[in-house]
Amino acid sequence: MLGRNSHFRVYAREPIPYTIDRYARETERLYGELDLRLAAMATHVAGEAFTLADMDIFPWVVTHNAEGLTLDDYPAVKAWFAAVRARPGVQAGMAVGRAARPSEMDAETRHNLFGPGAEKAGSPA
Repeated sequence: MLGRNSHFRVYAREPIPYTIDRYARETERLYGELDLRLAAMATHVAGEAFTLADMDIFPWVVTHNAEGLTLDDYPAVKAWFAAVRARPGVQAGMAVGRAARPSEMDAETRHNLFGPGAEKAGSPA
């Protein structure tokens, strides 16, 4: 759902209010559920230990600003996010990701992500 929210907020060629609203509401609901879970489970998604669940969810929360969200609305998520982001392994992984990310999408990547006709420079990037 968060990927769909990002797509329609950031990459869609033209804004579709219904779609943006639908996925924004679902994203907010999911953040609320995660906040409740983290508040009840202590430190991490599955309890006290850092697990694959944390690793799987973290990259989706990294994009919260692009999702139109502030973590101030989700205090348990905010605390969890800060703790996970501070982990040395996560820092190293994020550095690799930043170094590998192209500054602009080429025509083939744009076509693969957004379909025929998206190769043009004015298309979503």
